[in-house]
Amino acid sequence: MNTITRYTAALAVLLLATLSAHAKNIDLSTVPNRATVQLTIYNSEDLTLVRETRVVSFNKGVNPLQFSWANTLIDPTSVELRFVSTPDKLELVDTTFPHDKPQMLYWNVQSEIDGDATIEISYFTSGISWRADYVGIASADETTMKLENFVRVINRSGEDYEEAQVRLVVGTVNLVEKIAALAQVSMNRVNELEAGARERLRQNAAKDAIERADKSAAFGMGTGGGSGRYEIAARKPKEIVKEGLSEYFIYTIEGTETIPNGWSKRLRSFEAADVPFKVQYRYRPREYGDQLVRMYILTNDVKSKLGTTPMPDGIVRIFRDNGRDGLSFLASQQTKYVPIGDKIEVNLGADPEVIFELIKLRASRDNIWMRVNGIDFFRQVGGPIQIEENSSVAGWDDHAVFTQRIRNYTAKPIEVEVRRSYGGHVLYRSAIPGVKRHDFQTVEFKTTVPAGQRADLLHEVVTSQGRNAKQSNVTLQKADVQAE
Repeated sequence: MNTITRYTAALAVLLLATLSAHAKNIDLSTVPNRATVQLTIYNSEDLTLVRETRVVSFNKGVNPLQFSWANTLIDPTSVELRFVSTPDKLELVDTTFPHDKPQMLYWNVQSEIDGDATIEISYFTSGISWRADYVGIASADETTMKLENFVRVINRSGEDYEEAQVRLVVGTVNLVEKIAALAQVSMNRVNELEAGARERLRQNAAKDAIERADKSAAFGMGTGGGSGRYEIAARKPKEIVKEGLSEYFIYTIEGTETIPNGWSKRLRSFEAADVPFKVQYRYRPREYGDQLVRMYILTNDVKSKLGTTPMPDGIVRIFRDNGRDGLSFLASQQTKYVPIGDKIEVNLGADPEVIFELIKLRASRDNIWMRVNGIDFFRQVGGPIQIEENSSVAGWDDHAVFTQRIRNYTAKPIEVEVRRSYGGHVLYRSAIPGVKRHDFQTVEFKTTVPAGQRADLLHEVVTSQGRNAKQSNVTLQKADVQAE
């Protein structure tokens, strides 16, 4: 085994943390360490792009390099070799997949120099993932909070990555096939996939997206709207740089991290102090069930000391300063991806100090139409309805007067929003400010209830039935004009 073979065979050993039978007697003391390694981890797919560089000694002539993916989840069709230094003196002649040595390939490199050169090996692997979590600590008066974001990287790829630069992709990447399945295929199937245009397009699309992000960062393009480079302050020594990709974002964690196979590493993303938020009580049965719930609402914008980049989906845990040098746990919930300018809404559940109830005060029916021998006639209100032969009720309006009563037993005023839906074609009448139509079947009420007091949201619901429902659009338009 010559010098080049010794270096390159051991290189493959360290790349994948496995020793094949033919490599067990290699003198590992001569093996160069990785110079750099970078992981770009996608959140929406089980996909990670690995780029690593090593310094290798070349001799003039043809130099064989060996790469193995045994016991890992590397996609063999994605492995590429690039010459970083003296690329004009080095040339990749061919790539060989030996049939007697599965899960291994050889590169033959023609060199015009005797000496060291830096090479880059890139490939896709699966088994590496990440997830975000947020910790919010609200002040005792519930006006501001300290918000921290952490990212946990989990490595189950079969390979240890020492001192790796970690980049995290937030967004959806549309890929054709999963990497884990590709890593387990036979050599014949590998060769078929290597020749397959679909697989090559998939790999190139993912790499092109990352390269666009790198170029945007290098040239400092834009400051928002999904393109450009973003930076956000964090506790030293770690910092995460966010780069816009239009449809998704890349977070680059400052420095390097060692992430062994089978381990997870928790990394700090950002920390923001005195983030303003508001407390709102909501009644939305479609979203929160039949109860009035208390909400913490934050906005991802600069005014709120956030808004540098979108915030990835993850778990939000909220605590409150109890004023006695301790914290009270309030809620834990999953939050979705939050674009810049959008809101983070955390449901804290029902508040026993705020009572909400719907009370029906009265009901009546009018605007009745009768159908006699197929012809509709309007019937004046008053007296019993007599159904004659060949006649029926063609349409009517049901009137119901409700109050939605809120009793506030807390020590401070509360903001309340109520959305209630009704079936059929509905007309709402209310003299209370803050009442509006959310959609054609839903009425929305907003009010502020002082501490220790009660508020009644009084409104009338008119539901058109039968023939009258066909005329409801005209009725609603007239009612809107009258309400103004």
